[in-house]
Amino acid sequence: MNTQHTMGRKLLAVFAHPDDESFICGGTLAKYAAEGVEVTVVSATRGEMGRRMGNPPYLNRETLAAAREIELRQACDHLGVYELKFLDIRDKTVEFINEELLIGRIEELMRELQPEVVLTFHETLGGHPDHCAIGKATTAAFRRYKQGALYFVSFGDMMLQPDKYGYTAGDIARVDVQEHLKAKLAAFRAHRCQSELMEWVWQRDDKALRNFGRYEYFIRGSQSQPEKDSLFS
Repeated sequence: MNTQHTMGRKLLAVFAHPDDESFICGGTLAKYAAEGVEVTVVSATRGEMGRRMGNPPYLNRETLAAAREIELRQACDHLGVYELKFLDIRDKTVEFINEELLIGRIEELMRELQPEVVLTFHETLGGHPDHCAIGKATTAAFRRYKQGALYFVSFGDMMLQPDKYGYTAGDIARVDVQEHLKAKLAAFRAHRCQSELMEWVWQRDDKALRNFGRYEYFIRGSQSQPEKDSLFS
């Protein structure tokens, strides 16, 4: 990870598991890091309850958490992430954590880091109970923080048709990540135990890169954001 302190824009990404940051919005994190934004990634868990153990399996339930933490740190290096933090919550239990305490922890992080942009999961479109729970808590913390802009990540190109999910085109921010797809691919590969079953990830670089779209899409979660293809005002 980038250890050189940057004075300027800051982005805080709060997710549930190792690999969320790479698989969902790795291009965006790499883009802003390359532009000098101080990117902090928070992972609520270490993904110890994940079902993928490598291909062929070389991990087990006891060794998975440590391996996934190492992989996450390596992925963050590829993306240019400034700092990585864990909330030390057990995988698949985020929804059962005392909600007020969790909101308070995330709000405290926001006040400490003072990000201009916060990324997290949508509380109903997150696709996994841990995703939805960390998104709900982060959204509540942001409402208390009352600074900057909040965005919810989305999967692939689902937000090309936002009306299916109750949104309009004006609610969606599109980030061009074309110049940062190599970093995204490297981050995918860093999450080895999770990505080994994705055969395309391990093809020759030029073939693997064709599986990525040029854009990553985000749902605007706060009212003050401009309608343009940037997460920063």
